[in-house]
Amino acid sequence: MDCHSPGQGLMPASFKVRTVPLEGDESATEEVLDPDFGEAAIGRVAPVDSGLWWIILLRAYGKCSGDLSVQERIDVQTGIKMILKLCLADGFDMFPTLLVTDGSCMIDRRMGIHGHPLEIQALFYSALLCAREMLAPDDGSADLIRALNNRLIALSFHIREYYWVDLKKLNEIYRYKTEEYSYDAVNKFNIYPDQISPWLVEWMPNKGGYLIGNLQPAHMDFRFFSLGNLWSIVCSLSTVEQSHAILDLIEAKWADLIADMPLKICYPALEGMEWQIITGSDPKNTPWSYHNGGSWPTLLWQSHA
Repeated sequence: MDCHSPGQGLMPASFKVRTVPLEGDESATEEVLDPDFGEAAIGRVAPVDSGLWWIILLRAYGKCSGDLSVQERIDVQTGIKMILKLCLADGFDMFPTLLVTDGSCMIDRRMGIHGHPLEIQALFYSALLCAREMLAPDDGSADLIRALNNRLIALSFHIREYYWVDLKKLNEIYRYKTEEYSYDAVNKFNIYPDQISPWLVEWMPNKGGYLIGNLQPAHMDFRFFSLGNLWSIVCSLSTVEQSHAILDLIEAKWADLIADMPLKICYPALEGMEWQIITGSDPKNTPWSYHNGGSWPTLLWQSHA
């Protein structure tokens, strides 16, 4: 876009079928696929989750069908390596989580998830596990596998330790000291206790907990995002105890998250001035619709998995 191209390894989110004349025979035509890497997307957002889902589904196909010939193809192995190199590339970020823009996953419109959204981290962790099983052991992949293993350890610790919230963790946050400049600071992200919204204190059950939606310096997004939490259970990003606690919370808050038209993509919805500022007054994401707390029955397969 505008003389700039994204890094190699980006997977398109969609394809457009285009009919073109056959070369050398103008009377005949053929259909070709035009991939969209975000150049034509609304908001021009690159689809970060597409490559992660591609690796996950590639592994799922091999496990279910027993056909490993696809993942062993040279072009497929090259694709896996390109996606991993793009995701594992060094940058300015201090965290093992992937830094992305708003709208780069299933929630593909502005919803205040820029930074390190849980959904991307859960898919990233799952894709790393799947890629480790599928990568052919050769000289060209040794360094990549080493980097992959190191990232898995750091990522799982980061999510389990810093994204987790329950009543005990809320009480800890309330007692946080701020502006701690040291290597052993307790409040590593300089979170101000006033960030804890009144709705969360009333909503959090005595039994249960969940992984917050996002974590950045001086910011915790306490919204409950269904796909990120459910996929963290599926791929074992959350611990066994945390997984049970997430399910306990869903059961305790069944009326809010499931209700008659399952399943809320996130809770609670952005409303009022908060909706105007964060979504840019997006008419598609009005409160309790579409990505802003809307119901998505397609998420039920993750909950049953």
